[in-house]
Amino acid sequence: MQQHDMLRMANQIAAFFNGSGPELAVKDAAEHINKFWDPHMRAALVAHLDKGGEGLDPTIVKAAGLIRRPKTVNA
Repeated sequence: MQQHDMLRMANQIAAFFNGSGPELAVKDAAEHINKFWDPHMRAALVAHLDKGGEGLDPTIVKAAGLIRRPKTVNA
């Protein structure tokens, strides 16, 4: 997955949930990513978050601790 695609998708998820209020948006965005993103996608997102999360909606940055980190991902 290209980084710009990952950023766009994560930000679309945040935009969808942001209307429900900040705390609920963080929880729901993390839940959505955990439920629907495969380990490769989550690994790319977590790696980007670990580098500061540039370009990500603040909701996704705040959700970082709730996003499951894949154990191992074979490229």
